[in-house]
Amino acid sequence: MSALPKVARLVRRSTLLQVGIVIAFWLAGEALVRMFAAPLPGGMVGLLFLLLLLATRQLSALSIRRGAEWLLADMLLFFMPVALAVLDHREFLGLVGLKILFVILISTAAVMLVTAFAVDRCYRWRAGHVLAEADPR
Repeated sequence: MSALPKVARLVRRSTLLQVGIVIAFWLAGEALVRMFAAPLPGGMVGLLFLLLLLATRQLSALSIRRGAEWLLADMLLFFMPVALAVLDHREFLGLVGLKILFVILISTAAVMLVTAFAVDRCYRWRAGHVLAEADPR
């Protein structure tokens, strides 16, 4: 029996190994960016490569699902340094902070509205194509 199915089964059961896979892609992206002196974030390059492997089904989503869910569940911990930085810059607690908060809220609302519009349009487009394929007239 090949060792590959055993490894795949082990990875699918281990959250720690899955987090390690995601981190390995991040580090590989960092290495590529530094090697080629690309003006891109290494994490983005690594995760785009991971997305490419998932989209082409070279890598199963089950191989990283638990690890990705764990990372997303603890996402607040990644923003803790930002929250502490606000305490170092008291000007963010005044008018400047209100202006920044306003920009953040407006931009977040804009992104949410555009995303909702795009999802709605794609859903309607797909529903129209599914109905057209079902009705062969």
